[in-house]
Amino acid sequence: MASSLTCTGMIWALLSFLCAAASCIGFFMPYWLLGSQLEKSVSFGTFRRCSYPVRDESRQTTVMVEQCGRYASFQAIPSAEWRICTVVTGLGCGLLLLVALTALMGCCVSELISRTVGRVAGGIQFLGGTCEIGWAYYCTGGGAAAAMLICTWLACFSGKKQKQYPY
Repeated sequence: MASSLTCTGMIWALLSFLCAAASCIGFFMPYWLLGSQLEKSVSFGTFRRCSYPVRDESRQTTVMVEQCGRYASFQAIPSAEWRICTVVTGLGCGLLLLVALTALMGCCVSELISRTVGRVAGGIQFLGGTCEIGWAYYCTGGGAAAAMLICTWLACFSGKKQKQYPY
């Protein structure tokens, strides 16, 4: 199979996939913030949480649910800022995955990624990386930072020069 990527482009494709995977894994993990409540360890991420307090109406007390799960609805996420974080980080992960999968396809399909397409993809990666906020916080932030800095630069040199066909 012919590739539309240079050697630098192959490195870019692999690194883009690794950065997108790190960001997405971090986004889905509920370990952004760690702490304790009612003498139990608790953690939560943008839309998932582990070991959270629930009001037991039958006993009129607060009990800890010691399991991980998502919020019941988008509105159940504790604050507007956290809801915005969920949407923006999810969009950033989506952009990083889109570029990474396109770059991987460029490894197998000839004339898919030109220099111009590589530069546009690098710009999209930069935008996707800036959408990330921060175990899971650092994974998401690290993947986003690598996508913004290294992958954006490598994307500029990823595509082969287009052949000029005399017509």
